[in-house]
Amino acid sequence: MKGVVFIGDRNLELRDLPEPEPGPGEVLLKMMASGLCGSDLKRYRAPRAELTGSLHVAGHEPCGVVSEVGPGVTQVQVGDRVMMHHYTGCNACSMCRIGYTQMCLNHHEVYGSTADGGHQDYLLCPASTCVRMPDDLPFDQGAAVACGTGTAFHAVKRLGISGADTIAVFGQGPVGASATMFARAMGARVIAVDMIPERLELARELGADVVVDASEDDAESVIRELTNGEGADATLDATGIPQARINAVDSARYWGRVCFVGEGNTTTFDVSAQIIHKQLTIYGSWTFSLAGLAEAANFVVDRGAPLDRLITHRYALDQADEAYRLFDTGKTGKPVFVWE
Repeated sequence: MKGVVFIGDRNLELRDLPEPEPGPGEVLLKMMASGLCGSDLKRYRAPRAELTGSLHVAGHEPCGVVSEVGPGVTQVQVGDRVMMHHYTGCNACSMCRIGYTQMCLNHHEVYGSTADGGHQDYLLCPASTCVRMPDDLPFDQGAAVACGTGTAFHAVKRLGISGADTIAVFGQGPVGASATMFARAMGARVIAVDMIPERLELARELGADVVVDASEDDAESVIRELTNGEGADATLDATGIPQARINAVDSARYWGRVCFVGEGNTTTFDVSAQIIHKQLTIYGSWTFSLAGLAEAANFVVDRGAPLDRLITHRYALDQADEAYRLFDTGKTGKPVFVWE
């Protein structure tokens, strides 16, 4: 079988790998779809020297069919369509017991980073990480939900969005675009902010009421113009860029809510003027629990969210170099590897 490994400096290899066999408590997934996520790009772009000794199969949005089960497995059976919650922890601490294994108080692994991930023909994983998919959810959409889109769903949910709200979403990559889609599905008026024309056009398709090109307009000024000078009820930053985070805080109205999803970098705020005196509520939102993965998938199906529009590129695994080179430009929606 084949698998994709990042080797540094925007290079990758498609390697021949042995097909694994499941042990006790494990399953073997025949991969049907594996998403490309913005957080992959950190390892894809990393200097070769930084990756020495940590070359694992990439991809942390696995979605497939159970092809074999190991001894003692009862949660799933051969033929089940599943998404994988791509973390494992100790399964005993308070975080693991509520399904947040990525927040394990002892140690956690990340599939696609510290353990082999989904960019391979077959994936060996603990049965406890498998979440059954809704029957009406296609595999490529299941892969998107397995990280980026699911992350966006729970970030928007944390903000308590309703039809009475105006929300500004900063960044329209796959996570931000998913947040735009979900906020619209929850009834809010959505202002989508980015600097890349292709992303702004996709945001319109996913339900944004207004798009703002931050390379041409001051996002905060536009948001205030659209909200009678008061600012948005809620804002969400999916970029991790310091100035965008500042804009998200400054664009929120008095008593507003702000959610930070985009990772990386350091940002400095005047806490009194920008946060305390505005009575803001600030959330940090990081992925989701095992139960949260199922919740996000069911929402997509039950509400008819147009997730198919988010997936703009589909590739075979042997097109990995082409896929990541295009994804690295920031001019795509969600790219996904698919298997026949």
